[in-house]
Amino acid sequence: MTRREFTKLSLDKKISMLYENGTFVMAIRYYAYKVNLYLLGNFYLEVFVNHKMASIEKIVPLDTTHSRMKFYSDQIKLPIDILS
Repeated sequence: MTRREFTKLSLDKKISMLYENGTFVMAIRYYAYKVNLYLLGNFYLEVFVNHKMASIEKIVPLDTTHSRMKFYSDQIKLPIDILS
């Protein structure tokens, strides 16, 4: 599955796909969210969990230009070839 195909899925289908085929990498806190980073095939996804509501609000491809990257890079090294 490509990143583009994944983004077209409903939230429920995204959750199922990650549960069945994704690999959890790490989690960060970002404002009101716990953001879980997953690897699915050859791309990374961020899962935004509202911990107060105990619900997943969105699942999006990792944006390597976003300021959240500093939270990930402080803890792990992400392969350049997978991110591009």
